[in-house]
Amino acid sequence: MDKIVVLDFGSQYSHLICRRIREFSVYAELVPYDISLEELKKHNPKGIIFSGGPSSVYNSDAPTPAEGIFDTSLPLLGICYGHQLIVNKYGGKVKRANKEYGSSLLTIDNDKDLLSGVGESVRAWMSHGDEAEEIPPGFQVIGHTESAKAAAIASEEKSIYGIQFHPEVVHTEQGTEILKNFVLKVCGASQDWTMEGFIETEVEKLSKIQGNVLCGVSGGIDSTVAALLIHRAIGDRLKCVFVDNGLLRLDEAKEIEEMFKNNFKVNFSAVDAGEVFLGKLKGIEDPEKKRKIVGEEFVSVFTEFAEKNGPFKWLAQGTLYPDVIESGVSKGPASVIKSHHNVGGLPDWLDLEVLEPLKELYKDEVREIAKILEVPEKLFMRHPFPGPGLSVRIIGEITPKKLEICKLASKIVEEELMEANLYQNVWQAYAAVGDDKAVGVVGDERKYGNIVMIRVVDSIDAMTADWTRLPHGLLEKMSNRITNEIEDVTWVTYTISSKPPATIEPQ
Repeated sequence: MDKIVVLDFGSQYSHLICRRIREFSVYAELVPYDISLEELKKHNPKGIIFSGGPSSVYNSDAPTPAEGIFDTSLPLLGICYGHQLIVNKYGGKVKRANKEYGSSLLTIDNDKDLLSGVGESVRAWMSHGDEAEEIPPGFQVIGHTESAKAAAIASEEKSIYGIQFHPEVVHTEQGTEILKNFVLKVCGASQDWTMEGFIETEVEKLSKIQGNVLCGVSGGIDSTVAALLIHRAIGDRLKCVFVDNGLLRLDEAKEIEEMFKNNFKVNFSAVDAGEVFLGKLKGIEDPEKKRKIVGEEFVSVFTEFAEKNGPFKWLAQGTLYPDVIESGVSKGPASVIKSHHNVGGLPDWLDLEVLEPLKELYKDEVREIAKILEVPEKLFMRHPFPGPGLSVRIIGEITPKKLEICKLASKIVEEELMEANLYQNVWQAYAAVGDDKAVGVVGDERKYGNIVMIRVVDSIDAMTADWTRLPHGLLEKMSNRITNEIEDVTWVTYTISSKPPATIEPQ
Protein backbone atom coordinates (compact mmCIF):
# COMPACT_ATOMS: atom_id res chain seq x y z
CA MET A 1 0.00 0.00 0.00
CA ASP A 2 1.46 3.35 -1.05
CA LYS A 3 1.68 5.91 1.72
CA ILE A 4 2.14 9.65 2.18
CA VAL A 5 3.74 10.70 5.46
CA VAL A 6 2.71 14.01 7.02
CA LEU A 7 5.10 15.56 9.55
CA ASP A 8 3.06 17.30 12.24
CA PHE A 9 4.38 20.72 13.24
CA GLY A 10 1.38 21.49 15.45
CA SER A 11 -1.20 22.98 13.11
CA GLN A 12 -4.86 22.66 14.05
CA TYR A 13 -5.33 21.43 10.48
CA SER A 14 -2.59 18.76 10.43
CA HIS A 15 -4.94 15.80 10.58
CA LEU A 16 -7.16 17.26 7.88
CA ILE A 17 -4.28 16.79 5.44
CA CYS A 18 -4.41 13.04 6.06
CA ARG A 19 -8.19 13.04 5.89
CA ARG A 20 -8.30 14.81 2.51
CA ILE A 21 -5.68 12.49 1.00
CA ARG A 22 -7.55 9.42 2.19
CA GLU A 23 -10.64 10.75 0.42
CA PHE A 24 -9.05 9.86 -2.91
CA SER A 25 -7.96 6.38 -1.74
CA VAL A 26 -4.33 6.99 -0.81
CA TYR A 27 -3.24 6.17 2.73
CA ALA A 28 -1.78 9.11 4.67
CA GLU A 29 -0.38 8.99 8.18
CA LEU A 30 0.59 11.72 10.62
CA VAL A 31 3.95 11.37 12.40
CA PRO A 32 5.90 13.63 14.80
CA TYR A 33 7.82 16.44 13.11
CA ASP A 34 11.06 15.15 14.63
CA ILE A 35 10.73 11.58 13.37
CA SER A 36 14.18 10.19 12.63
CA LEU A 37 15.28 9.40 9.08
CA GLU A 38 15.56 5.75 10.07
CA GLU A 39 11.97 5.64 11.35
CA LEU A 40 10.71 7.56 8.31
CA LYS A 41 12.27 5.01 5.96
CA LYS A 42 10.36 2.23 7.73
CA HIS A 43 7.15 3.85 6.48
CA ASN A 44 8.49 3.60 2.92
CA PRO A 45 6.57 6.71 1.82
CA LYS A 46 5.98 7.87 -1.73
CA GLY A 47 6.17 11.49 -0.59
CA ILE A 48 6.43 13.79 2.43
CA ILE A 49 4.26 16.70 3.54
CA PHE A 50 5.26 19.26 6.18
CA SER A 51 2.18 20.59 7.99
CA GLY A 52 1.59 24.11 9.18
CA GLY A 53 2.27 25.17 12.74
CA PRO A 54 2.25 28.12 15.15
CA SER A 55 6.04 28.64 15.25
CA SER A 56 8.33 31.01 13.34
CA VAL A 57 11.31 29.52 11.52
CA TYR A 58 13.67 32.27 12.73
CA ASN A 59 13.00 31.58 16.42
CA SER A 60 15.72 29.70 18.29
CA ASP A 61 13.30 26.99 19.45
CA ALA A 62 11.56 26.57 16.10
CA PRO A 63 10.72 22.89 15.40
CA THR A 64 12.68 21.48 12.47
CA PRO A 65 12.80 18.06 10.77
CA ALA A 66 15.44 15.57 11.85
CA GLU A 67 18.76 15.50 10.07
CA GLY A 68 18.58 13.86 6.66
CA ILE A 69 14.85 14.35 6.05
CA PHE A 70 15.51 17.04 3.43
CA ASP A 71 17.99 14.73 1.68
CA THR A 72 15.71 11.78 0.95
CA SER A 73 15.08 12.83 -2.68
CA LEU A 74 11.38 12.08 -2.06
CA PRO A 75 8.82 14.63 -3.33
CA LEU A 76 8.15 17.21 -0.64
CA LEU A 77 5.24 19.61 -0.07
CA GLY A 78 5.40 22.26 2.64
CA ILE A 79 2.17 23.88 3.83
CA CYS A 80 2.23 27.26 5.63
CA TYR A 81 4.96 26.77 8.29
CA GLY A 82 6.18 23.83 6.21
CA HIS A 83 6.48 26.20 3.25
CA GLN A 84 8.56 28.57 5.35
CA LEU A 85 10.81 25.72 6.47
CA ILE A 86 11.57 24.96 2.83
CA VAL A 87 12.28 28.61 2.03
CA ASN A 88 14.60 28.92 5.02
CA LYS A 89 16.39 25.60 4.38
CA TYR A 90 17.25 26.28 0.74
CA GLY A 91 18.56 29.82 1.11
CA GLY A 92 15.50 32.02 0.90
CA LYS A 93 14.34 34.54 3.48
CA VAL A 94 11.27 34.48 5.74
CA LYS A 95 10.02 37.67 7.35
CA ARG A 96 7.39 38.70 9.87
CA ALA A 97 4.30 39.94 8.04
CA ASN A 98 0.89 41.28 8.86
CA LYS A 99 -1.22 38.41 10.11
CA GLU A 100 -3.41 37.03 7.37
CA TYR A 101 -6.34 34.86 8.41
CA GLY A 102 -9.14 34.04 6.03
CA SER A 103 -9.80 33.74 2.33
CA SER A 104 -7.51 35.33 -0.28
CA LEU A 105 -7.53 35.19 -4.06
CA LEU A 106 -4.67 33.00 -5.29
CA THR A 107 -3.53 33.80 -8.83
CA ILE A 108 -1.89 30.89 -10.67
CA ASP A 109 1.41 31.82 -12.35
CA ASN A 110 2.37 28.31 -13.48
CA ASP A 111 -0.28 25.64 -13.89
CA LYS A 112 2.07 22.67 -14.25
CA ASP A 113 2.24 19.81 -11.75
CA LEU A 114 1.02 21.05 -8.34
CA LEU A 115 -1.45 23.65 -9.62
CA SER A 116 -2.48 21.81 -12.76
CA GLY A 117 -6.14 22.05 -13.65
CA VAL A 118 -7.23 24.39 -10.85
CA GLY A 119 -7.92 27.39 -13.10
CA GLU A 120 -6.47 30.87 -13.42
CA SER A 121 -7.31 31.78 -9.81
CA VAL A 122 -8.95 30.24 -6.73
CA ARG A 123 -9.98 31.34 -3.25
CA ALA A 124 -7.38 30.01 -0.79
CA TRP A 125 -7.46 29.89 3.02
CA MET A 126 -4.66 31.73 4.78
CA SER A 127 -3.62 31.46 8.42
CA HIS A 128 -0.14 32.88 9.00
CA GLY A 129 1.95 35.70 10.46
CA ASP A 130 5.16 35.05 8.46
CA GLU A 131 5.79 34.89 4.73
CA ALA A 132 8.56 34.32 2.20
CA GLU A 133 10.31 37.60 1.39
CA GLU A 134 12.90 35.98 -0.91
CA ILE A 135 12.53 32.56 -2.50
CA PRO A 136 15.52 30.18 -2.63
CA PRO A 137 17.78 29.87 -5.70
CA GLY A 138 16.42 27.28 -8.13
CA PHE A 139 12.80 27.86 -7.09
CA GLN A 140 10.14 29.79 -8.97
CA VAL A 141 6.90 31.42 -7.92
CA ILE A 142 3.94 29.44 -9.25
CA GLY A 143 1.18 31.31 -7.40
CA HIS A 144 0.67 34.61 -5.58
CA THR A 145 -1.93 36.63 -3.69
CA GLU A 146 -2.26 40.36 -3.23
CA SER A 147 -0.40 40.24 0.08
CA ALA A 148 1.87 37.19 -0.48
CA LYS A 149 4.01 37.42 -3.59
CA ALA A 150 5.33 33.86 -3.06
CA ALA A 151 2.18 32.09 -1.95
CA ALA A 152 3.22 29.01 -3.96
CA ILE A 153 6.74 28.07 -5.04
CA ALA A 154 8.33 25.09 -6.77
CA SER A 155 11.60 23.46 -7.60
CA GLU A 156 10.60 21.03 -10.33
CA GLU A 157 14.14 19.66 -10.44
CA LYS A 158 13.98 18.62 -6.77
CA SER A 159 10.20 17.90 -6.76
CA ILE A 160 9.86 20.29 -3.81
CA TYR A 161 6.85 22.58 -3.43
CA GLY A 162 5.83 25.15 -0.85
CA ILE A 163 2.44 26.80 -0.41
CA GLN A 164 1.51 29.50 2.09
CA PHE A 165 -2.19 28.59 2.11
CA HIS A 166 -4.04 25.54 3.44
CA PRO A 167 -5.40 23.21 0.72
CA GLU A 168 -6.70 20.79 3.35
CA VAL A 169 -9.49 23.07 4.61
CA VAL A 170 -12.81 23.20 2.80
CA HIS A 171 -12.53 26.99 2.40
CA THR A 172 -9.78 26.54 -0.22
CA GLU A 173 -11.31 26.05 -3.63
CA GLN A 174 -9.79 23.09 -5.49
CA GLY A 175 -7.80 22.28 -2.34
CA THR A 176 -8.31 18.54 -2.69
CA GLU A 177 -7.33 18.81 -6.36
CA ILE A 178 -4.04 20.47 -5.37
CA LEU A 179 -3.29 17.69 -2.86
CA LYS A 180 -4.29 15.13 -5.49
CA ASN A 181 -1.85 16.69 -7.97
CA PHE A 182 0.98 16.35 -5.46
CA VAL A 183 0.11 12.83 -4.31
CA LEU A 184 -0.86 11.27 -7.64
CA LYS A 185 1.12 13.23 -10.25
CA VAL A 186 4.24 14.32 -8.39
CA CYS A 187 4.60 11.37 -5.99
CA GLY A 188 3.05 8.76 -8.30
CA ALA A 189 1.15 7.12 -5.43
CA SER A 190 -1.36 4.39 -6.21
CA GLN A 191 -4.99 4.72 -5.08
CA ASP A 192 -5.06 1.45 -3.18
CA TRP A 193 -6.44 2.52 0.23
CA THR A 194 -9.96 1.07 0.43
CA MET A 195 -12.18 -0.02 3.30
CA GLU A 196 -12.53 -3.45 1.73
CA GLY A 197 -8.76 -3.76 1.87
CA PHE A 198 -8.72 -2.48 5.45
CA ILE A 199 -11.27 -5.09 6.52
CA GLU A 200 -9.27 -7.89 4.94
CA THR A 201 -5.99 -6.75 6.48
CA GLU A 202 -7.44 -6.02 9.92
CA VAL A 203 -9.34 -9.31 10.16
CA GLU A 204 -6.17 -11.20 9.23
CA LYS A 205 -4.24 -9.29 11.91
CA LEU A 206 -6.94 -9.85 14.55
CA SER A 207 -7.15 -13.55 13.79
CA LYS A 208 -3.61 -13.97 15.10
CA ILE A 209 -4.27 -12.66 18.61
CA GLN A 210 -4.30 -15.15 21.46
CA GLY A 211 -6.88 -15.35 24.22
CA ASN A 212 -10.47 -14.18 24.63
CA VAL A 213 -11.64 -10.62 23.97
CA LEU A 214 -14.07 -8.56 26.02
CA CYS A 215 -15.56 -5.76 23.92
CA GLY A 216 -17.36 -2.81 25.41
CA VAL A 217 -20.25 -1.88 23.13
CA SER A 218 -22.26 1.30 23.53
CA GLY A 219 -24.74 0.83 20.71
CA GLY A 220 -22.87 3.38 18.65
CA ILE A 221 -21.34 2.75 15.26
CA ASP A 222 -17.70 2.71 16.43
CA SER A 223 -17.90 0.00 19.08
CA THR A 224 -20.35 -2.02 16.99
CA VAL A 225 -18.06 -2.09 13.94
CA ALA A 226 -15.07 -2.92 16.15
CA ALA A 227 -17.02 -5.83 17.63
CA LEU A 228 -18.11 -7.15 14.22
CA LEU A 229 -14.55 -7.03 12.86
CA ILE A 230 -13.20 -8.87 15.87
CA HIS A 231 -16.03 -11.42 15.70
CA ARG A 232 -15.27 -12.07 12.05
CA ALA A 233 -11.66 -12.77 13.04
CA ILE A 234 -12.00 -14.83 16.25
CA GLY A 235 -15.66 -15.88 16.46
CA ASP A 236 -16.93 -16.95 19.87
CA ARG A 237 -13.72 -15.92 21.62
CA LEU A 238 -15.35 -12.46 21.63
CA LYS A 239 -17.81 -11.43 24.34
CA CYS A 240 -19.69 -8.12 23.95
CA VAL A 241 -20.76 -6.24 27.07
CA PHE A 242 -23.06 -3.24 27.14
CA VAL A 243 -22.86 -1.12 30.29
CA ASP A 244 -25.83 1.10 31.12
CA ASN A 245 -24.10 3.92 32.97
CA GLY A 246 -27.29 5.90 33.59
CA LEU A 247 -26.02 8.63 31.28
CA LEU A 248 -27.60 7.47 28.02
CA ARG A 249 -30.26 9.02 25.84
CA LEU A 250 -33.91 8.47 26.67
CA ASP A 251 -34.85 4.73 26.45
CA GLU A 252 -31.49 3.99 24.81
CA ALA A 253 -30.51 1.02 26.97
CA LYS A 254 -33.57 -0.97 25.92
CA GLU A 255 -33.09 -0.09 22.23
CA ILE A 256 -29.43 -1.18 22.25
CA GLU A 257 -30.14 -4.54 23.86
CA GLU A 258 -32.91 -5.27 21.34
CA MET A 259 -30.71 -4.20 18.43
CA PHE A 260 -27.83 -6.52 19.32
CA LYS A 261 -30.01 -9.51 20.07
CA ASN A 262 -32.03 -9.09 16.85
CA ASN A 263 -29.29 -8.19 14.37
CA PHE A 264 -25.91 -9.62 15.37
CA LYS A 265 -24.85 -13.19 16.10
CA VAL A 266 -22.41 -12.31 18.88
CA ASN A 267 -22.24 -13.20 22.55
CA PHE A 268 -23.94 -10.25 24.27
CA SER A 269 -24.53 -9.28 27.90
CA ALA A 270 -25.95 -6.12 29.47
CA VAL A 271 -24.93 -4.69 32.85
CA ASP A 272 -27.04 -2.09 34.68
CA ALA A 273 -24.53 0.08 36.53
CA GLY A 274 -26.35 3.43 36.46
CA GLU A 275 -26.52 3.89 40.23
CA VAL A 276 -22.82 3.14 40.62
CA PHE A 277 -21.74 5.65 37.95
CA LEU A 278 -24.03 8.41 39.20
CA GLY A 279 -22.86 7.78 42.75
CA LYS A 280 -19.21 8.18 41.72
CA LEU A 281 -20.05 11.42 39.89
CA LYS A 282 -22.00 12.97 42.75
CA GLY A 283 -20.62 16.39 43.62
CA ILE A 284 -18.13 16.42 40.71
CA GLU A 285 -18.18 19.58 38.56
CA ASP A 286 -14.83 19.55 36.71
CA PRO A 287 -15.30 18.08 33.19
CA GLU A 288 -11.92 16.34 33.09
CA LYS A 289 -12.63 14.67 36.43
CA LYS A 290 -15.97 13.50 35.08
CA ARG A 291 -14.32 11.95 32.04
CA LYS A 292 -11.66 10.24 34.15
CA ILE A 293 -14.26 8.88 36.59
CA VAL A 294 -16.45 7.54 33.79
CA GLY A 295 -13.43 5.94 32.10
CA GLU A 296 -12.19 4.33 35.30
CA GLU A 297 -15.64 3.08 36.29
CA PHE A 298 -16.16 1.56 32.84
CA VAL A 299 -12.95 -0.40 33.22
CA SER A 300 -13.91 -1.35 36.79
CA VAL A 301 -17.21 -2.80 35.54
CA PHE A 302 -15.48 -4.60 32.68
CA THR A 303 -12.80 -5.99 34.99
CA GLU A 304 -15.41 -7.32 37.43
CA PHE A 305 -17.33 -8.88 34.53
CA ALA A 306 -14.13 -10.41 33.17
CA GLU A 307 -13.27 -11.97 36.55
CA LYS A 308 -16.70 -13.61 36.74
CA ASN A 309 -17.00 -14.68 33.10
CA GLY A 310 -13.40 -14.98 31.89
CA PRO A 311 -10.64 -15.52 31.45
CA PHE A 312 -10.14 -12.58 29.07
CA LYS A 313 -6.86 -11.20 27.83
CA TRP A 314 -8.11 -8.20 25.85
CA LEU A 315 -10.43 -5.24 26.33
CA ALA A 316 -11.62 -4.06 22.90
CA GLN A 317 -12.95 -0.56 22.21
CA GLY A 318 -14.17 1.49 19.27
CA THR A 319 -11.52 4.21 19.61
CA LEU A 320 -11.15 6.42 16.51
CA TYR A 321 -8.34 8.65 15.23
CA PRO A 322 -9.96 11.90 16.51
CA ASP A 323 -10.33 10.34 20.00
CA VAL A 324 -6.61 9.57 20.10
CA ILE A 325 -5.68 13.01 18.77
CA GLU A 326 -7.81 15.03 21.22
CA SER A 327 -6.70 12.99 24.21
CA GLY A 328 -3.12 14.04 23.60
CA VAL A 329 -1.82 10.50 23.16
CA SER A 330 -1.36 10.69 19.40
CA LYS A 331 1.95 10.59 17.59
CA GLY A 332 2.02 14.33 17.03
CA PRO A 333 2.62 17.29 19.37
CA ALA A 334 -1.08 18.10 19.85
CA SER A 335 -2.05 19.32 23.29
CA VAL A 336 -4.80 17.65 25.30
CA ILE A 337 -8.21 19.01 24.32
CA LYS A 338 -10.21 16.58 26.44
CA SER A 339 -9.77 13.05 27.74
CA HIS A 340 -11.89 10.46 26.00
CA HIS A 341 -13.12 7.80 28.40
CA ASN A 342 -11.72 5.08 26.16
CA VAL A 343 -8.32 6.72 25.62
CA GLY A 344 -7.05 9.30 28.07
CA GLY A 345 -9.50 8.08 30.70
CA LEU A 346 -8.10 4.58 31.13
CA PRO A 347 -6.58 4.00 34.60
CA ASP A 348 -3.06 2.80 35.28
CA TRP A 349 -4.27 -0.34 37.06
CA LEU A 350 -5.98 -1.78 33.98
CA ASP A 351 -4.94 -5.45 33.83
CA LEU A 352 -6.41 -6.19 30.38
CA GLU A 353 -4.54 -5.42 27.18
CA VAL A 354 -6.34 -2.84 25.06
CA LEU A 355 -7.43 -3.74 21.52
CA GLU A 356 -8.44 -0.83 19.25
CA PRO A 357 -8.93 -2.00 15.64
CA LEU A 358 -10.32 1.35 14.43
CA LYS A 359 -7.88 3.77 16.04
CA GLU A 360 -6.39 4.90 12.70
CA LEU A 361 -9.79 5.58 11.08
CA TYR A 362 -12.09 8.57 10.82
CA LYS A 363 -15.83 8.40 11.45
CA ASP A 364 -16.94 8.38 7.81
CA GLU A 365 -14.48 5.55 7.08
CA VAL A 366 -16.07 3.54 9.88
CA ARG A 367 -19.50 4.21 8.41
CA GLU A 368 -18.28 2.89 5.08
CA ILE A 369 -17.09 -0.29 6.80
CA ALA A 370 -20.50 -0.57 8.48
CA LYS A 371 -22.18 -0.59 5.07
CA ILE A 372 -19.83 -3.30 3.83
CA LEU A 373 -20.57 -5.39 6.94
CA GLU A 374 -24.30 -4.85 6.32
CA VAL A 375 -24.97 -3.09 9.60
CA PRO A 376 -28.60 -1.82 9.68
CA GLU A 377 -28.79 1.71 8.27
CA LYS A 378 -30.61 2.99 11.34
CA LEU A 379 -27.52 2.23 13.40
CA PHE A 380 -24.75 3.62 11.23
CA MET A 381 -26.67 6.82 10.48
CA ARG A 382 -27.19 7.64 14.16
CA HIS A 383 -25.47 10.76 15.38
CA PRO A 384 -22.22 10.28 17.33
CA PHE A 385 -22.64 10.07 21.09
CA PRO A 386 -19.87 10.85 23.60
CA GLY A 387 -18.37 7.95 25.53
CA PRO A 388 -18.93 9.64 28.90
CA GLY A 389 -22.56 10.10 27.85
CA LEU A 390 -24.66 12.94 29.17
CA SER A 391 -22.07 13.69 31.87
CA VAL A 392 -20.34 15.98 29.35
CA ARG A 393 -23.62 17.60 28.28
CA ILE A 394 -24.52 18.49 31.85
CA ILE A 395 -22.37 21.43 32.89
CA GLY A 396 -21.45 21.36 36.55
CA GLU A 397 -22.65 18.70 38.97
CA ILE A 398 -24.90 15.96 37.59
CA THR A 399 -28.24 16.01 39.40
CA PRO A 400 -31.37 13.93 38.76
CA LYS A 401 -33.23 17.05 37.60
CA LYS A 402 -30.53 18.16 35.14
CA LEU A 403 -30.19 14.59 33.84
CA GLU A 404 -33.92 14.39 33.19
CA ILE A 405 -33.94 17.76 31.42
CA CYS A 406 -30.99 16.76 29.26
CA LYS A 407 -32.63 13.49 28.18
CA LEU A 408 -36.05 14.94 27.43
CA ALA A 409 -34.78 18.08 25.66
CA SER A 410 -32.35 16.09 23.49
CA LYS A 411 -35.18 13.76 22.48
CA ILE A 412 -37.26 16.74 21.39
CA VAL A 413 -34.37 18.15 19.33
CA GLU A 414 -33.91 14.82 17.53
CA GLU A 415 -37.65 14.34 16.96
CA GLU A 416 -38.05 17.78 15.41
CA LEU A 417 -35.04 17.29 13.14
CA MET A 418 -36.51 14.00 11.95
CA GLU A 419 -39.91 15.59 11.41
CA ALA A 420 -38.22 18.25 9.25
CA ASN A 421 -36.21 15.58 7.34
CA LEU A 422 -32.98 17.21 8.51
CA TYR A 423 -31.64 14.62 10.96
CA GLN A 424 -29.41 12.93 8.37
CA ASN A 425 -28.18 16.30 7.07
CA VAL A 426 -26.40 17.27 10.30
CA TRP A 427 -23.49 15.66 12.12
CA GLN A 428 -24.69 15.94 15.70
CA ALA A 429 -27.66 17.43 17.58
CA TYR A 430 -28.52 17.52 21.26
CA ALA A 431 -29.52 19.69 24.19
CA ALA A 432 -27.26 20.56 27.11
CA VAL A 433 -28.02 22.03 30.52
CA GLY A 434 -25.99 23.76 33.22
CA ASP A 435 -26.54 25.62 36.47
CA ASP A 436 -27.56 28.92 34.92
CA LYS A 437 -31.19 29.89 35.44
CA ALA A 438 -33.46 32.59 34.09
CA VAL A 439 -36.84 34.08 34.90
CA GLY A 440 -39.84 32.96 32.86
CA VAL A 441 -43.59 33.42 33.00
CA VAL A 442 -45.79 30.31 33.22
CA GLY A 443 -49.56 30.68 33.57
CA ASP A 444 -49.21 34.37 34.46
CA GLU A 445 -46.82 33.46 37.25
CA ARG A 446 -43.15 34.30 37.56
CA LYS A 447 -40.93 31.20 37.41
CA TYR A 448 -37.17 30.81 37.93
CA GLY A 449 -36.02 27.86 35.84
CA ASN A 450 -33.20 26.20 33.93
CA ILE A 451 -31.67 27.35 30.66
CA VAL A 452 -31.38 24.68 27.94
CA MET A 453 -28.74 25.02 25.20
CA ILE A 454 -29.44 23.44 21.81
CA ARG A 455 -26.33 22.38 19.87
CA VAL A 456 -26.49 21.28 16.21
CA VAL A 457 -23.33 21.08 14.08
CA ASP A 458 -22.15 20.11 10.61
CA SER A 459 -18.90 18.15 10.22
CA ILE A 460 -17.15 15.52 8.14
CA ASP A 461 -14.76 13.91 10.62
CA ALA A 462 -15.30 15.70 13.97
CA MET A 463 -11.89 17.37 13.69
CA THR A 464 -13.62 20.61 12.75
CA ALA A 465 -17.31 21.54 12.91
CA ASP A 466 -19.55 24.45 12.06
CA TRP A 467 -22.85 25.35 13.71
CA THR A 468 -25.86 24.44 11.59
CA ARG A 469 -28.03 27.24 10.23
CA LEU A 470 -31.41 25.76 11.11
CA PRO A 471 -34.63 27.45 9.92
CA HIS A 472 -35.95 29.88 12.53
CA GLY A 473 -39.32 28.19 12.47
CA LEU A 474 -37.74 24.86 13.42
CA LEU A 475 -35.83 26.43 16.30
CA GLU A 476 -39.05 28.02 17.47
CA LYS A 477 -40.80 24.61 17.51
CA MET A 478 -37.94 23.08 19.50
CA SER A 479 -37.98 25.92 22.00
CA ASN A 480 -41.76 25.86 22.45
CA ARG A 481 -41.83 22.12 23.02
CA ILE A 482 -38.93 22.19 25.48
CA THR A 483 -40.41 24.98 27.61
CA ASN A 484 -43.94 23.55 27.43
CA GLU A 485 -43.14 19.87 27.99
CA ILE A 486 -40.26 19.98 30.46
CA GLU A 487 -40.89 21.30 33.93
CA ASP A 488 -38.43 23.86 35.30
CA VAL A 489 -37.14 25.03 31.90
CA THR A 490 -37.78 28.71 31.18
CA TRP A 491 -35.25 29.65 28.49
CA VAL A 492 -33.86 27.90 25.40
CA THR A 493 -30.71 29.13 23.62
CA TYR A 494 -28.99 28.06 20.38
CA THR A 495 -25.19 27.65 20.41
CA ILE A 496 -23.43 29.19 17.39
CA SER A 497 -19.76 28.54 18.21
CA SER A 498 -17.81 26.47 15.69
CA LYS A 499 -14.93 24.05 16.29
CA PRO A 500 -12.38 25.54 16.67
CA PRO A 501 -12.42 27.55 18.89
CA ALA A 502 -15.17 25.57 20.62
CA THR A 503 -15.49 21.78 20.84
CA ILE A 504 -18.58 19.88 19.73
CA GLU A 505 -19.45 18.81 23.29
CA PRO A 506 -19.59 21.50 26.00
CA GLN A 507 -17.30 19.52 28.33
